[in-house]
Amino acid sequence: MEREGWDVSFCEAAVDDLTHHSIRSADLIIVLGGPIGVYETDDYPFLTSELALIEYRLSRNLPTLGICLGSQLMAKALGGRVFKGPVKEIGWGRVQLTEEGMSSCLGSLQSDDAVVLHWHGDSFDLPSGATRLASNENYENQAFAYGNTALALQFHLEADPRQLEEWYIGHTVELAAAKVSIAGLRASARRHSNDFAIRADRVFSTWLSQISPSNDIVIRR
Repeated sequence: MEREGWDVSFCEAAVDDLTHHSIRSADLIIVLGGPIGVYETDDYPFLTSELALIEYRLSRNLPTLGICLGSQLMAKALGGRVFKGPVKEIGWGRVQLTEEGMSSCLGSLQSDDAVVLHWHGDSFDLPSGATRLASNENYENQAFAYGNTALALQFHLEADPRQLEEWYIGHTVELAAAKVSIAGLRASARRHSNDFAIRADRVFSTWLSQISPSNDIVIRR
């Protein structure tokens, strides 16, 4: 994003004022993930404020990108149901693009060797008015678009092997409970990293070119 002229800043959704104009009216908001559920508002009240922020932006066609929990929050903000999925997906795998997905910014993921990183246990119903872009054998809704300015990805394209070392530590309890091999995840990340980075760059660059570009972006962590 910086390469293409965007000014990037970060906020922490749990503690920052999400009603501030610099966030509420940013040229683009990216809502990232977290190890909690959309439905856990009693334990994590900030989720209510975050949903209000997303509802505000989507109702006004303001560019918004949601990843993992971010995609689930977008689905909820659009009236979709968010719920625990049939299996916990943690690891590298493919997604199948719909016809609309093939012609979208995700088009490069239709290659036979294209993989993404799954790391979630929740799912959502496709919201009314949204367009399904990708699915897999466990989850019907892996990605959707809403209008021309909103994109929701259940999977991760933004992770790289170095960053994932922090995830292995931060999610050690979850990984142990799911009996997921950290060594296996690390090996897969190394094996896929080169092609993965190229495809991720292509997906995000294409999407950024499709929305109305400016130079201010806020990323919610």
